Amino acid sequence: MYVAVKGGERAIENAHAWMAERRRGDREVPELALEQVAEQLSLLVDRVMAEGSLYDPGLAALAIKQARGDVVEAVFLMRAYRTTLPRFGATEPVDTGAMLCERRISATFKDLPGGQVLGPTFDYTHRLLDFKLAAEGEVPEAPVGAPREGAVPHVVSFLNAEGLIQDEPESDETPRDLTREPLDFPADRALRLQALARGDEGFLLGLAYSTQRGYARTHAFVGELRIGMVAVEIEIPELGFSVEIAEIRLTECETVNQFKGSKSEPPQFTRGYGLVFGQSERKALSMSLVDRALRWKELGEDFVGAAAQDEEFVLAHSDNVQATGFLEHIKLPHYVDFQSELELVRKMRREAGAMQEAAE
Repeated sequence: MYVAVKGGERAIENAHAWMAERRRGDREVPELALEQVAEQLSLLVDRVMAEGSLYDPGLAALAIKQARGDVVEAVFLMRAYRTTLPRFGATEPVDTGAMLCERRISATFKDLPGGQVLGPTFDYTHRLLDFKLAAEGEVPEAPVGAPREGAVPHVVSFLNAEGLIQDEPESDETPRDLTREPLDFPADRALRLQALARGDEGFLLGLAYSTQRGYARTHAFVGELRIGMVAVEIEIPELGFSVEIAEIRLTECETVNQFKGSKSEPPQFTRGYGLVFGQSERKALSMSLVDRALRWKELGEDFVGAAAQDEEFVLAHSDNVQATGFLEHIKLPHYVDFQSELELVRKMRREAGAMQEAAE
């Protein structure tokens, strides 16, 4: 057994060395710098930060490089590193209403205070390969418009002023922290939103798409999607007030959904909500659609059996780190388990053969 263990250790060390060589690639090609990853693959960095629950572009770039571009592995690295960090306080809730928007669109209102701001987006590109990028040519400077100053109101506030959308009650109760407490059911909306915010983008995209195809009774409009910088503040007890310690980029999405009303609520619109680190539009929009689908019980709607309505199914399977761990563990040795099943199948075959011979 000792020889087998030593041999296994040597094989693992060699596998790690081979991985490092593959990661480096052709040594005639300049090595990829972390600054290049952070600046030129920023959407990938944003996704790793969001699903890794850690806002640090430099660390996310390192995780992406170490993982050879494997998003889930990079997220796993970020989560693992996050557990080693000390906790010295909690920040105040960020005020997205004070966001300095670099992108802000609404599919429900054409004209709105602050205007529609397309910002950096793929929405209007032709999806044709740009071979000028392969030639490493200079990128033209983006046109500079009028400077944007100050915050702009949330679009759904216009509906709220008329009482046409369900009011979201505020609470002074501190929500549970999913990174410090295990997920349990039933989960309140705050806990569900935490799970969705760090859930796998592809999984949430599939669920969101299913709601649009009729597998949940939600017909959504994008009330607003905004991207921009918000201040992060922390209260200093010795000072008696909060101070700004950082600025982070967030993507926020609010969908407006039909609601026929219930015994206690008149017909009105309801909301789905998504808030994600960085520029993560697809994730924030998917999150808002799934959030609305999960609210069927509190809104007094019927459960139609859709996957996106099933809280335990959604939340228990959206975490790609947990899913990867459970999926990939079957690559590890299961010799004893398999041998027992192998012997069972052989026994069943012998018994079936004996019964067939007796029948003949």
